[in-house]
Amino acid sequence: MRLPKFEYRTPQTIAEAVKIMADVGPTAQFVAGGTDLYPNMKRRQQTPQTVISVMRLNELNQISGDGSHGLRIGASVILTDVCENEIINRDYPVVARAARTISTPLLRNMGTIGGNLLLDTRCNYYDQNFEWRKGINFCLKKDGDICWVAPGSSKCWAVQSSDLVPVMVAIGAKLRFASTLGERVIDAAGLYNDDGIDYLHKRPDELLVSIELPPTNGWRASYQKLRRRGAFDFPVLGVAAYIKDEGGVVSDARVVLGGIAPAPVEIKEAGSMLVGKALNDEQIQIVAEAAYVKARPLDNTDFVYQWRKQMARQYTLRALRELV
Repeated sequence: MRLPKFEYRTPQTIAEAVKIMADVGPTAQFVAGGTDLYPNMKRRQQTPQTVISVMRLNELNQISGDGSHGLRIGASVILTDVCENEIINRDYPVVARAARTISTPLLRNMGTIGGNLLLDTRCNYYDQNFEWRKGINFCLKKDGDICWVAPGSSKCWAVQSSDLVPVMVAIGAKLRFASTLGERVIDAAGLYNDDGIDYLHKRPDELLVSIELPPTNGWRASYQKLRRRGAFDFPVLGVAAYIKDEGGVVSDARVVLGGIAPAPVEIKEAGSMLVGKALNDEQIQIVAEAAYVKARPLDNTDFVYQWRKQMARQYTLRALRELV
């Protein structure tokens, strides 16, 4: 498979990058490591006429701060640096561990944290070459008018398959965007939309500049990932758990599932069940059951979807037990 023809631009500043995007319009797209965009272009899933590289922008390649005051990670920081950064491993180990589960060392040397957070949604009917998709008359997400996962649905059910997204939602990270209209900061939980096509609450002209992690301030988090192989594969289920306790009593808690829907799924009942109680095995079992009830994976990724639903219970148990 070959890339289609496109113009490649290399701005030196954020202001220049967003101006190019504003001037070119919807036929342009930002790229960092390109580990998601370029394969999609080869399969003709995305066909931008102008590709704007943001890998050379200094501000997007920096990590600053610590757990006491909060940490800022530039959107173009490669995943290997996230895995190996001393401050992230010391103060935000869940971020380093989740990043370490992404793909392979070679791709982590190219892929960026921003790219993983903006990852295109995935589906067995969508992530195929052009000829294969043409053979089934395409799908709703690209070039077709029917969702082959749920043919009676007007919604695309392609799955959000990032490992870092459930973690960022669980820990309450914020994301900073820039455009010619200025900057805005939004909570990670507010970025994702439950639609496989319109999966981000983000304007096409906006550039993700940085990810801002909150001060640790006594909270801890964990992440568990289900996939067929121990490396390379995307998650078909990810569970991020967040706990903050005071004197052995939980004051705040979140459980977020990834890899089963077009957006991360926060099990809000889980937080309310834990708040005001001790984190013990009885409470963990109750929360795991709530995660199982809310998990509704569809048959559009690896493994039998009913089994993936069963695993939501087991992987929630693992994630919470790691925090005890």
